[in-house]
Amino acid sequence: MIDPSIFNARDPRCKTPYGAVPSGTRVALTLRPRRADGWSRAVLRARFEFRGEEIAEVPMPWTGLDGDRDLFSCALDTGDYVGLVWYSFRLERLDGKALELPERQLTVYDGAHSVPAWFGEGVTYQIFPDRFRRTCVPDPAGMVGGRSVHTGWFEEPVWQPDARGEVRNRDFFGGSLAGVEEKLDYLQSLGVETLYFCPIFEAAENHRYGTADYERVDPMLGSNEDFKGLCAAARARGIRVMLDGVFNHQGFVSRYFNGDGFYPELGAHQSKASPYYPWYHFNRWPDQYDAWWGIYSLPAVNESQEDYVDYIIEGEDSIVRRWLRAGADGWRLDVADELPDAFIEKLHRAAREAKPEAVIIGEVWEDGSNKIAYGVRRRHLLGGHLDGLMNYPFRNALLAWLLGGDAGQFRESMETIRENYPPAAFYSAMNSLGTHDTPRILTLLGVGGDCGGESKQWRAEHRLSPEERALGVRRLKLAALVQYAFPGSPTTYYGDEAGMEGFEDPFNRRTYPWGEEDAELIAWYRALGKARRELAPLRRGALCYTAAEGDVLAFTRTWEEDTVLCACNAGRECARVTLPWSAAEIGGLLCFPTDPDTGEAVVELPPLTGYLLRKSPGRE
Repeated sequence: MIDPSIFNARDPRCKTPYGAVPSGTRVALTLRPRRADGWSRAVLRARFEFRGEEIAEVPMPWTGLDGDRDLFSCALDTGDYVGLVWYSFRLERLDGKALELPERQLTVYDGAHSVPAWFGEGVTYQIFPDRFRRTCVPDPAGMVGGRSVHTGWFEEPVWQPDARGEVRNRDFFGGSLAGVEEKLDYLQSLGVETLYFCPIFEAAENHRYGTADYERVDPMLGSNEDFKGLCAAARARGIRVMLDGVFNHQGFVSRYFNGDGFYPELGAHQSKASPYYPWYHFNRWPDQYDAWWGIYSLPAVNESQEDYVDYIIEGEDSIVRRWLRAGADGWRLDVADELPDAFIEKLHRAAREAKPEAVIIGEVWEDGSNKIAYGVRRRHLLGGHLDGLMNYPFRNALLAWLLGGDAGQFRESMETIRENYPPAAFYSAMNSLGTHDTPRILTLLGVGGDCGGESKQWRAEHRLSPEERALGVRRLKLAALVQYAFPGSPTTYYGDEAGMEGFEDPFNRRTYPWGEEDAELIAWYRALGKARRELAPLRRGALCYTAAEGDVLAFTRTWEEDTVLCACNAGRECARVTLPWSAAEIGGLLCFPTDPDTGEAVVELPPLTGYLLRKSPGRE
């Protein structure tokens, strides 16, 4: 087994700077083997993946002793390279014995590209537009898709297959932009600074991920002018708007494909003479074509086709540009890892030209720094592509800890992300506990998992028992505390703050429970939103863990002379956390016991309890 103390990339004695580095950085590397092991020579091997797998070997001369350890050091010059460097070490002895250390990742990004800080600093609220708020029951007559509308706001979404064995998602509840605008004061009270909308453009399905017309707000939601008005009203309250861009695929029922002939213009499904025909790849026209994950209702688009790129991105009145000019402040890109790098790069450039403070966030479910899709390593976070990602690794690690895992694993998962991501990307991550693609967080925390083995009928009908709900609420309050204190934008899925339940789609897409909200949870989210808005350390402060073992997770965020501590106990027994300050330095009215042996302040954490504590600025 290799001694891990020989090299630790997170130890400044072994590697500086920490984590990802901008191009042009000389990275100092030092091996620290035990003197008694008799190593006499060391070599660094660096593989520059984005430079044709070029290999560089750099000698690491002996540079001295540190106690009982030899030091072998060198500098890796990144020069003008941008991409991933995979580096490893080899130690050799005079008797011919050698030791190969495993390969590690170094992310080298283009530091010339800046990322606007506004998104990562504030709270984001995700809205599934059809289910948030309606002002009236709309009439679907004449709208694309042959829709039906639930007259009762609290009715169940349709989830059972029709006679053809399909769930067509054509049942609507009539949520609208006017309904959102009506609730802007409520959203402001939660500390929300960004509204992220699932797709708002005309589409046949209630989720609107099969776009029918990029140029038009879905008429059930309102008009293009309603969108402009909403953006203006939101901005007056300090709230920005982020749209969902679905550019990898479109709807079978759309202006462009026009699979059911709803639109008067010729679509690709009607005629090869259609101007949209080159946008798609037909294996046999008109009924065999590439579709997203083989779902026929979502024909895939060729994102390299010149006319399509011009329509979505490059044209002066392109889709990306026009909606930013209409009031949006950024785009979240659906299935970003399935979009070509060149497409995202052009989109990013066009967005910044239209609005210099625009932010582009990508949907990637894994560590996005080294993602391979379709056999190609993606350049997501290297500069000029994506500014940040949906941080599903955060959600997964937090859930695992809250449901009985080790806080050390949460720290390890997050430190891996922090090490691999450029700092701006780490601080611009979209940190969600739940989304439209995952079960409701309260349900998962209440039942202790996703219950995927249960029948769809059971998951449709299941409601948390009083005991499950009480446990879920306590865990959710802890989860939200960590989420709002952690670097990246804390992103609340509509209704989580009100205690909504439900397993997977469509049970996670029920209507917001106006008049039946969980007042305790809303008060908690309001307090967290206020803290996130008002405390500079939570907006932009450096991260440092003070405890991460078993049930206990504690970390600080520090900005200039101001520090905030988040300390949580996810277990069923009381726990203690030693504060990094004396009791006299703690702001607020809470008093803490002092350790009789050390004189340090100690936080007593009851089961399923967390604190957010602030060191009083200016105290020494």
